[in-house]
Amino acid sequence: MTNVLSFKFEKTDEGGEAILPCVDGVGFDQLVAEFERTSGYNDPAGGYGGLIPSYYFFGPLPSYFLGQEEPVIGDDPGEIYVLSCVCGEVGCWPLVAHIRLCGDKVIWNQFSQPHRPSRNYENFGPFEFERTQYEYAVNSLARYDNP
Repeated sequence: MTNVLSFKFEKTDEGGEAILPCVDGVGFDQLVAEFERTSGYNDPAGGYGGLIPSYYFFGPLPSYFLGQEEPVIGDDPGEIYVLSCVCGEVGCWPLVAHIRLCGDKVIWNQFSQPHRPSRNYENFGPFEFERTQYEYAVNSLARYDNP
């Protein structure tokens, strides 16, 4: 099954804007929270929120979401923060994903929560997008790039 990527934009209390990825019309924060609940990950944890470009320089957002910027934690190409903490800080409680470009598809997989390395996200995803639709969605983010 091919998924559809979109983004929801929410104002922050500080006047910035958070970018929340959505898969098939559902906020990615909700999808991962449901997976964590059903997986029994009930230890104290932060909540997830959208990415706030005014808090962290991700690089040009279209290329960031294509996995073409520097990896965020390790040295594996395509590694991005797909969600930040509900507070907006990516270092606080992020969700990491790997973006793979495979011909006419874009795949999100290999999810991890860096503050809970024992959590296994192997059964979360993968999410597969048609590349043209995906690129159209991420290109809409160019307006958030820093000049």
